Amino acid sequence: MAETPSPAHVHAWRLLFESQALVVERVEARLAEHGLPPLAWYDVLWALREAPGRRLRQSRLADAVVMSRSGLSRLVDRIEAAGLLRREAAPSDRRGTDVVLTAEGAAMLRRMWAVYGDGIARGFAAAVPDPGALAEALAPVVAALRAEPQPVR
Repeated sequence: MAETPSPAHVHAWRLLFESQALVVERVEARLAEHGLPPLAWYDVLWALREAPGRRLRQSRLADAVVMSRSGLSRLVDRIEAAGLLRREAAPSDRRGTDVVLTAEGAAMLRRMWAVYGDGIARGFAAAVPDPGALAEALAPVVAALRAEPQPVR
């Protein structure tokens, strides 16, 4: 059994968790005010934008957005119905399917970023005097968790 975290670690975790939840809550509200899709759509579109050829196998996309395969499949269905991405046979393996960003998806990503970026600036960046130090503190957490075997999602 793992060791119990120190009170300082629990406090830091709660602040990290609460700050992330509060910023996301505000960004989600602003996206809705502007008639834009939810933040989960942005994460999917962003992952595709950053991928080589703006395409990923659906399993790799699930890893990139840290979501269950079934949850991602339903989300991709909704985003595809909106015309922001499409599924195509994988060029290297016709049995597989790639998810591909469309031009409409790239345009939506830009519209969403105007709201999302403002939310990050106001709700996060304005209160973080040294983002490099925060990134340095969080990078080993992400690396260690990504190195562990993936739980079944």
